[in-house]
Amino acid sequence: MQNNLIDTAVTQLLDNEGVDYRLLPHSKPAKTIIEAAAERGVDPHHMVKSILLKDMSGFHVLACVPGPQSVDPKKVRALLGCQRMTCTDATEVEKVTGLVIGTVAPIGLKRPLVIVFDSAITTIERVNISSGDRMAGIEIATDDLLILCDPMVADICRDNA
Repeated sequence: MQNNLIDTAVTQLLDNEGVDYRLLPHSKPAKTIIEAAAERGVDPHHMVKSILLKDMSGFHVLACVPGPQSVDPKKVRALLGCQRMTCTDATEVEKVTGLVIGTVAPIGLKRPLVIVFDSAITTIERVNISSGDRMAGIEIATDDLLILCDPMVADICRDNA
């Protein structure tokens, strides 16, 4: 579905690949997953939160978890056999992904990255990702998203205490 309201690397990729998606415009920029879900009128658990991590050697990985969940860097580190894994700062997120914090999606990235999805994402039929713009999100079939970004899938969410 082509939509001319937003033109980003994410929407261009979807349009070029002929992938069906629905653009969900915001009335104002969202600062949190809960705000973004409310702006889009969707369940926060259907949101995909993308967090850029790096290890001590500078190796980057994009960890994706359901909206309200938090990524557990220790689980990502163990999965990939890395040493200490931490979240990157806003400057590094933009440098590596080409997108600013709050607009990062697992597709439309500046360069290829290892992507890891929490397994809970694969149980949802349609998910919401960022459009690459603070003023809209994208609803897409999870199967299409999995094909486009070919992630590793594992349990990477923090365990609830």
